[in-house]
Amino acid sequence: MEMDKKRGFIKLQYMFTEVFGLGRAAILSAALLTIVAIALGVFMFFYLAPPNTIIMTSGPKGSAFERSAEKYAKILRQKGVTLKILPSEGSVENIKRLADPSSRVNIGFVQGGVYKDIKTDKLVSLGSVSYVPLFVFYRSGSNMERLSQLAGQRIAVGEVGSGTHTLSLVLLAANGIEPGGSTKLLETDSDGAAKAILNGKVDAVFLMGDSVSTDLVRQLLHTDGIRLFDFTQADAFTRRITYLNKVTFPKGSLDFGKGTPVHDVFLLAPTVELIARENLHPALSDLLLETAVEVHSGPGLFRRKGEFPAPIEQEIRISNDANRFYKSGKSFFYRYLPFWLASLVNRIFAVLVPMIVLLLPGLRLIPAMYRWRFRSRIFRWYRALMVIEQQLLTQLASDKRKELLERLDNIEAEVNRMKVPASFADQFYVLRGHITFVHTRLMSEGHPH
Repeated sequence: MEMDKKRGFIKLQYMFTEVFGLGRAAILSAALLTIVAIALGVFMFFYLAPPNTIIMTSGPKGSAFERSAEKYAKILRQKGVTLKILPSEGSVENIKRLADPSSRVNIGFVQGGVYKDIKTDKLVSLGSVSYVPLFVFYRSGSNMERLSQLAGQRIAVGEVGSGTHTLSLVLLAANGIEPGGSTKLLETDSDGAAKAILNGKVDAVFLMGDSVSTDLVRQLLHTDGIRLFDFTQADAFTRRITYLNKVTFPKGSLDFGKGTPVHDVFLLAPTVELIARENLHPALSDLLLETAVEVHSGPGLFRRKGEFPAPIEQEIRISNDANRFYKSGKSFFYRYLPFWLASLVNRIFAVLVPMIVLLLPGLRLIPAMYRWRFRSRIFRWYRALMVIEQQLLTQLASDKRKELLERLDNIEAEVNRMKVPASFADQFYVLRGHITFVHTRLMSEGHPH
């Protein structure tokens, strides 16, 4: 069996050597190049495959972030992709996880304005998916016009690490209220804050729309002695704090029968962005944005139909893949094929192109280099012959002539030992003819008639 394989290899080598004019070195070079190209192709095929599992950092249990993440997971499961949901304390923890190279998180919901002192150069945004309105409830018998009127009171500003806490401190600082002063700032979650103001233990609470339920907002609006703060200075706030937006809580939108709220109320709302690491696979970026359209594009209390997702950029740049999606939708194969099949076809094309680019010029170059190498060997002997023939133009002593004959005999012997493929036989025999010609002339010059 081994002998048959060896004979087969010898026959194959003979065919390339004699028929195509390729020597062993050229054959081995071509084989090596082919192996490298195939290995590169196989590597790229698997390397370019999108992962079938994504890890998302969401938010506190029961929050809007968690509910949205669960919707994403259900939709992605139908596409063959598993979304693992990792609960968090909110936007601050989400962005810290995404910015931490040791964390395995791929994507997460992040409220605008929480990026302070966090390195985000390796992160990209897939766009904004919703507004997160800030509700400020306070105990008073009359309407309050400015947040500065809360000075010296007890205020629940949200848990540390939450978007509520971050935004609350920014807004209070803009109104001259700082931690450590006469105003008591209590760090508690939404449920605890709501209970505290209902029980009279705090004078005001800051609640974000992502962590407070509609039922709780309705309860607070219907409680005597508790009012919802109307940001009449909303336009000024949005110009000073650029990641904030002015939104309207329309009259009667929460309860048509009771007309709750009793008039339009202006609120401040940062947007929630879908933040990812910059190495997110383009196919997954498209899939996540397609899912975001399904989850967030419907109408809501604070958004119109089709308003989100949108390429609204805050502190983190919109990714190139997201920009392409917003302009032209999904890439060609993913538009018309199931996700797994589109991924397969896309990778096949991605592998074939570099293989062809590498192999075709390379396989054409190897024979050309081999022919050039063989011709250079032929030309080397021609240069030696020309040197001998030029010396015949002068009067030569017998000992010099004898030396030239010995050199010519050595050239002829070296040429006869050359291994020459059949495709170069013409050049080989022409060279031998020229050696004979110079030899004849040298002999005739030595025996004048």
